[in-house]
Amino acid sequence: MTSAEQKYCLRAEAGGERLDVWVAQHIDFSRSQVKQLVDEGRVLVNGSQVKAGYRLKVGDEVLVTVPAVQEAAVRPENIPVEIVYQDAHLAVINKPKGLVVHPAAGNWEGTLVNALLYHIQDLAGIGGELRPGIVHRLDKDTSGLLLVAKTDAAHRYLAGELKLRRIQRRYLALVHGQVKHDQGTIDAPIGRHPRDRKRMAVVEGGRPAVTHFFVRERFARHTLLECRLETGRTHQIRVHLSAINYPIVGDPVYGKKGDQLGASSQILHAYFLGFRHLDGRWLEFQHDPPPEFQEVVEKARFLS
Repeated sequence: MTSAEQKYCLRAEAGGERLDVWVAQHIDFSRSQVKQLVDEGRVLVNGSQVKAGYRLKVGDEVLVTVPAVQEAAVRPENIPVEIVYQDAHLAVINKPKGLVVHPAAGNWEGTLVNALLYHIQDLAGIGGELRPGIVHRLDKDTSGLLLVAKTDAAHRYLAGELKLRRIQRRYLALVHGQVKHDQGTIDAPIGRHPRDRKRMAVVEGGRPAVTHFFVRERFARHTLLECRLETGRTHQIRVHLSAINYPIVGDPVYGKKGDQLGASSQILHAYFLGFRHLDGRWLEFQHDPPPEFQEVVEKARFLS
């Protein structure tokens, strides 16, 4: 049995960008994965096959066909994952650091979705074969609470709540430097970095992005922040904090060079999740950061 193939019909609103780079931005595939689709003739521009390096023109119509995936390709795996809450409609997961959320071409194994298919028996197929039940995402090396739908009705409802900004998500982040203000708001649009397409950046014409921050604790050289999201852009907190010169400790992409207090990656944890259930109840969940997070914070505190 296979999943249905997926088709994406896109139109270029600006010209000059490479086809593979542009498509990767719009369908959430890596550039190498898109190139493979192009080489297989599954990406057409104005009905014709072109090369991955084709430079788009304004108004170009791009049709991307992602082939059907064998159901066995995304199989359940006994990967340890903590289920914080579960009922007939949804589940709240504490995602460990280092775990990719969903499979993609060339990477069908070892993801949170593979783990969920093993631990939650009635999940398969919800929200798409490759992303069953996934309502929102966390970066691979960001730990914390993640909301998963178990029925199509729940997925539609929760996706709608997320779009309306009714789902509360709060994070803890350790940043370089002493943040002067006790609280603040970063309202700056985010899009692809103009020179490094693997990164995001605050750019004119990017998608609206709003992050609120609150000082939890100040140290001699660092600050522990609580961040609250209004929007959920790719790498939003990491990009926003870096943009105001308070990058997250350990961030390999948006961070600073120098002493990272032994952090193996960004010290960022989704500790709070609040939302209204389909049955009308308001639910809130909190989860402490993992040991590495707490150890790095203690090192920052010791430097004080």
